[in-house]
Amino acid sequence: MLRRTKSQALKDNAASATQFASALAKDRKFRKELLSALSHGTIARRRAARRIGLAAAVARLGSDPKLKNEVRKMTRSLERAWGRVEKERSHKMRNSLFVLAGAGGAALVATGARRWLSGRVGMTPRTIDESIEVSVPVSTAYNQWTQFEDFPLFMEGVDHVQQLDDTLLHWAATVSGKTNQWNAKILEQHPDRQISWISEDGKKTRGTVSFEPLGEKKARVRLSMSYQADPFEAVGSAAGLDARRVRGDLERFKELIESRGTETGAWRGEVIAGQKK
Repeated sequence: MLRRTKSQALKDNAASATQFASALAKDRKFRKELLSALSHGTIARRRAARRIGLAAAVARLGSDPKLKNEVRKMTRSLERAWGRVEKERSHKMRNSLFVLAGAGGAALVATGARRWLSGRVGMTPRTIDESIEVSVPVSTAYNQWTQFEDFPLFMEGVDHVQQLDDTLLHWAATVSGKTNQWNAKILEQHPDRQISWISEDGKKTRGTVSFEPLGEKKARVRLSMSYQADPFEAVGSAAGLDARRVRGDLERFKELIESRGTETGAWRGEVIAGQKK
């Protein structure tokens, strides 16, 4: 019989008798030892039957050295089999936990990780700074940029820009198949020098485009973008603000303005601290 510790373990771990029996049935070494023990038990029982009385039979069985040895071997086999069953149960339990984590627990882990990372990584603004030279006068480049509703002509992913008033723009953009809409407020606007804005969608994306004359018909356009990067989102947030995209927008702007040679319109007003002057 099993020692008390194994019996207690059986009770504590709620291992079913069917599971244990199934494991023993699959154990080749245990089956061999069990058959050997049964064979010796049969032989010992026959020997005891030749002696008179129950006491004699019990004594003969108890003193049979081969039977004792087989019982000890079978007991050790039972203990080893039990250990394998417990190991298998532990492995299955661990796998079950992994499955549960993948099915539902992962959502909790992801939520906690998002909060943890947002408090560390996400709070650090990401800044992109790109520039390009255009072969037009600085005033032409500036005037064209003030035509905000033309942004979809050269800005990747931008579907629509509507100028609501002198300082407020409504944007619609599609990035990675997801459409987002938000308003942006112009904070600073100085003719031929600078335009700065900030989004009002909670992400607080900031942008500044500056213009520098390099000659009579040449200028440098520099675009700087900053935003709070969410580590669980694709780099670039809702507006797709990554370096590749910004660089691509500048190259398309250059192609647009140089192919035309002139602006499609102009707004020469000035904005200071979000107020038109």
